[in-house]
Amino acid sequence: MPREPDSKALDRFLSSEKRVDTLRFPDLSLSVIKLLGAGEYVVELPGGNVTGHFGLAVKDCTHSTAPNRRYPDLITQRLLKAALTGRSLPYENDELETLANHCTKEEDAAKKVERQVQKSAAAMLLESRIGEPFDAIVTGASDKGTWARLLHPPVEGRLESGFESMDVGHELRVQLVRTDVERGYIDFKRVV
Repeated sequence: MPREPDSKALDRFLSSEKRVDTLRFPDLSLSVIKLLGAGEYVVELPGGNVTGHFGLAVKDCTHSTAPNRRYPDLITQRLLKAALTGRSLPYENDELETLANHCTKEEDAAKKVERQVQKSAAAMLLESRIGEPFDAIVTGASDKGTWARLLHPPVEGRLESGFESMDVGHELRVQLVRTDVERGYIDFKRVV
């Protein structure tokens, strides 16, 4: 990778790694996403210092999903409609800034709930399999613990024991020791 941020170089790197190491690619991809940080809605005015969209490697863009599915899409559609019909814009610049900040905060809150539901669903999926062994790969280590992702099903949990000298990317055999559906916790121990 070059020293300066280069989205096209990142794309080439990730495409190459996906072909070379499909087992570890989901974890690499997630790590890159975490390093890039969360997206946010911003207002970029004509003539200003436009940073663009790094992931898409474009300077001028707007984001929209399905018609009227989300409030940011509705704002985008109203702006585009006004521009195409020659009408005055439906929002002042300071209103757009306020709306962008609000939409970013609400989307972050929704993602937090979505992550919790996914973790609880994974714990529920595995709760009847306590005591079973699984093949896994170490996905992370921090002060909060060491984490491993099962290969089948692809579920992540915390290693409560046997993680000494384990580095990210190491393959190992784990045993499911505990789940907590309400909190979305899944705990493993390393087995030989």
